[in-house]
Amino acid sequence: MIVQRPGNERGHANHGWLDTFHTFSFADYHDPAHMGFRALRVINEDRVEPGRGFGTHPHRNMEILSYVLAGALEHKDSMGTGSVIRPNDVQRMSAGTGVTHSEFNASRTELVHFLQIWLLPQRAGLQPSYEQKTFSAADKRGRLCLIASPDALDGSVTIHCDARVYAGLFDGGESHQHVLAPNRHAWVHVARGELEVNGRVLLAGDAVGLSDERSVQLRGTSASEVLVFDLA
Repeated sequence: MIVQRPGNERGHANHGWLDTFHTFSFADYHDPAHMGFRALRVINEDRVEPGRGFGTHPHRNMEILSYVLAGALEHKDSMGTGSVIRPNDVQRMSAGTGVTHSEFNASRTELVHFLQIWLLPQRAGLQPSYEQKTFSAADKRGRLCLIASPDALDGSVTIHCDARVYAGLFDGGESHQHVLAPNRHAWVHVARGELEVNGRVLLAGDAVGLSDERSVQLRGTSASEVLVFDLA
């Protein structure tokens, strides 16, 4: 079964400093038909104006990934972490028993364009932790590169849930097949460009959820960037 989630039907809010799209219900956007997919709870596509950002705020019991598409995002948190996240970087923050953090666009001229992703942990009350790694464009070219997993396989960041997250870059004509084990599900989110997924052409912001399918079949139809979530 394949369920399509058109990008132009997502929740949307423009706060002036922040232009954001919500794949699933979030904040003031509530849609009972789109509350998440398996352990995947949030995919927000955010564009933050220069010199603006998210002030210090709390999180608990959530696995949070930040995936920057353009610009640079400055991160600070109550664990003492301070870092800058750029394209090809993946940041993982396990909120666990509680953490506060801020995200800020320190540039005076450039937007930050990034995906904010939340996954439900397998258990509550984990010790808060942080991790950031870089995966080059070459790592993702024409294939799916594992960027997050529960066992840090292939140098991926560690998430505390039964999920594996992949990123890929595809040009027209490139293709890749990701085999799904029995009883596994997949969510495919096109971050940029245009991509054919199991025979369906998706544009930037579009997504599909796959259940009872043997594989995720990707074929580039133009320069594109995609995230694939392999979920229990």
